[in-house]
Amino acid sequence: MKKTILIIDDDDMLRNTLARGLRNDGYNILTAQSAETAAQIISRIAVDAIILDRMMIGQDGLSFLKEIRNNGDTTPVLMLTAMTGPENTIDGLSNGANDYLAKPFQIRELILRLNNIIAKGTTNIQTMPKSLTFVDNEFFISDTNSPKEAKLLALSGEEKKLLRKLTSPIGNIVPASPMVAKRLRNKLNIVLSDIDIITIRGQGYKIIKKITL
Repeated sequence: MKKTILIIDDDDMLRNTLARGLRNDGYNILTAQSAETAAQIISRIAVDAIILDRMMIGQDGLSFLKEIRNNGDTTPVLMLTAMTGPENTIDGLSNGANDYLAKPFQIRELILRLNNIIAKGTTNIQTMPKSLTFVDNEFFISDTNSPKEAKLLALSGEEKKLLRKLTSPIGNIVPASPMVAKRLRNKLNIVLSDIDIITIRGQGYKIIKKITL
């Protein structure tokens, strides 16, 4: 069955180019030139994914994304933007984007990323706490109220590799060196209060989200 994609972008040329490219790749396409129009569409029609421009006339893409997430909509979202840099990527991801693609881009890369977020469904939203983000092969710690002030989490290559496996998604049981797991646990405990690494006897290690009473 063909997947239905909603493209939200106020640039007519880009929106039409994307629509044409995705239709040629076998998708059903809906388009909206504003967040306001998009809100009306998704209130009536279920879509498999959304391609969302960040900077638009009227309501911007980031506030639209926050709004639909707050309303419980978990549709995978690929955000497009000319705003590059880790701080902007973190801002998008921490507010509910499943992936973040900087302009200009190749249509083939966009299609690959789109296929990826559709295959994963909503796992990206549930994978990690909002304060922990993986961008440009690095982990960042951010204040959820000020995502642009994210700080690099200093990890060794082995620690980073282990954390990547433990959070893809959270719940994975991963065999690892006890020394590496201990170092990673100590570093995370210093900066994050909502997750911990536990030992699964005979199998390896697992990240859990702490329950706050």
